[in-house]
Amino acid sequence: MSLNGCQHLQNYKATTGTETFKIIYSYFITCSTADARRKKAQICKCVKCDVVRPRLHACLSCIYFGCYDLKHIHEHSLEKKHQLAIDVSYGSVYCFMCEDYVYDLELEELSKTQCQKTPMSLGLKQRFFPWEPTEEELILLRCNPKRRRVTEASHIGLRGLINLGNTCFMNCILQSLTHTPILRDYFMADKHACLKNDESEQCLVCEMARLYQEFYSGSRTPFIPYKLLHLVWTNARHLAGYEQQDAHEFLIAALDVLHRHCKEMNGVSGSNPHHCNCIIDRIFTGGLQSDVTCKRCNNVSTTIDPIWDISLDLGPGPIHSSQVLSSIAAAAVNNTSTSQTTASTEFTHSPAPGFTNSPGNYEPTSLVECLKRFTKTEHLGNSAKIICSKCHSYQESTKQLTMKKLPIVACFHLKRFEHSTGYHKKISTFVSFPEELDMTPFMSSSRNNINGHSGPNLHSASCDNKYSLFAVVNHYGTIESGHYTCYIRSLKEQWYRCEDHLIKRATAGEVLNSEGYLLFYHKQVLEYE
Repeated sequence: MSLNGCQHLQNYKATTGTETFKIIYSYFITCSTADARRKKAQICKCVKCDVVRPRLHACLSCIYFGCYDLKHIHEHSLEKKHQLAIDVSYGSVYCFMCEDYVYDLELEELSKTQCQKTPMSLGLKQRFFPWEPTEEELILLRCNPKRRRVTEASHIGLRGLINLGNTCFMNCILQSLTHTPILRDYFMADKHACLKNDESEQCLVCEMARLYQEFYSGSRTPFIPYKLLHLVWTNARHLAGYEQQDAHEFLIAALDVLHRHCKEMNGVSGSNPHHCNCIIDRIFTGGLQSDVTCKRCNNVSTTIDPIWDISLDLGPGPIHSSQVLSSIAAAAVNNTSTSQTTASTEFTHSPAPGFTNSPGNYEPTSLVECLKRFTKTEHLGNSAKIICSKCHSYQESTKQLTMKKLPIVACFHLKRFEHSTGYHKKISTFVSFPEELDMTPFMSSSRNNINGHSGPNLHSASCDNKYSLFAVVNHYGTIESGHYTCYIRSLKEQWYRCEDHLIKRATAGEVLNSEGYLLFYHKQVLEYE
């Protein structure tokens, strides 16, 4: 980029002015809401391609949008003798005569002004401000001119955790949470404002914030999370003690405690999680839709339940939806269940009826196959008739679960521990899972194609529903005695194996071939409302 500007831009400003630049910047560069971006997507299309393409440029001399990669904006410039265009994504001005992006101090000041006075008439709900260091930050930068070099041996954010006595289950969950990108950004930006004035009343959210500060401080020595363990014991009594606990149970309990603390600090009252906008719910809460269809009149009764994760059975055969769900409600009421004859979803951890305890019942499968069974239509049978709200009689029905709303972070719990009367066992069958996952086939909007999982929308490439794997928790051993480890993705292509205080470099192949227990996926595209 040319930092001194160019004569062609100076001539343009002298003859045309900067009004066109300000209009384009206001309507297309500073749009900061989903609605504004949708309007931008409808209008900003390459005139020649008639599609939305990356690196789209708008001519500063006429109403013309052209893509940079295919040189359509260049062709327009050559044909019309128009010398300047603006990148509608970043606001940079390109000079076709200089064949480079050019910097102009006057346009830079205009762009800052436009960002600060984002017109409400455009329908924008929030303002966009470019980052500039504060005076305090400038002082810190001047006082610390040296920078720590980030190397493989001391990567920022990679830090072991001391095992405090069978606490490997907690260490794995903490590693997964500290490497959850948007949750990390929240705590690292000091977004948490504690309202507890009594120093004796310790705050779990404050301790989590300190954990993030410790992890990203650059220290190499393993961290001892004894305060966090004490606070978890205090707020989740069933996890107290030095016995080995279930990592999935700890995850749900930790999210529930963090949710309750954040909810209190946000001034939210009541127990309805639908009315909470805390950081935990914004990241982890999804909406599970349950459709119960009367087999006589085809009347559909729909309920939507908030969930924090999806528990998936590994065995073949019909999957009973009442036995594969963990939710906010389940955590709040200690996994008490409702009647299966109602349209609402049950929450229980019992094995699905029809499964025997034979190891041969479980064959290698995949996460996608488990999700297909999870969203497959279930015939409730004669013993679970419902009173239809339309035909007002007891009728047999079918039930289907689909995702109404996807969370930012999707956690899948593979049910490897089977409990039945007088018998307990660990299921070590191999379950393959992808690095990238498309949840489109399992959305409520695709439910007509989910039955049998066939149809034109099955492989729909919707960027809004695509996820990337960033953490995997593994369990080794038996149900009576075992050990938890986890893999976390530090950078895009870099995986690390975390085993308490030990952290080693890993390959993607090692991750995908591991015996996954908890799988954490992050949305690839985020929409802010």
